[in-house]
Amino acid sequence: MFGLNESINFYLYKYPTDIRKGFNGLSGIVVNETSYEILSGDAFIFINKQRNKMKILRWETGGFVLYYKRLEKGTFEVLKIENNELIYKVDYHKLVMLVNGVNTKNITYRKRYKTA
Repeated sequence: MFGLNESINFYLYKYPTDIRKGFNGLSGIVVNETSYEILSGDAFIFINKQRNKMKILRWETGGFVLYYKRLEKGTFEVLKIENNELIYKVDYHKLVMLVNGVNTKNITYRKRYKTA
């Protein structure tokens, strides 16, 4: 069964991407422009220049899965990428808020127990 959950690492690509790209084009960006392993099971997020379309590419056993979201109205928030990196790690919960249109700029997290 395929799906996205909080056990997966999510990485947002910094630059606007031509959303017409498919499996080969998007995986080529990851392989050629970053040091990340495309077959690791991590999910890579790409957003277009108008910020109204998003694709998430992930390798699962046996092949790639491509998730596609097109907004009929509004735009996706631009996340601030720290350290001037090409790819930014995004928390699953922040990704869900991004997809649902929640402004994440002023969010404060309450303390929770985390295992090391």
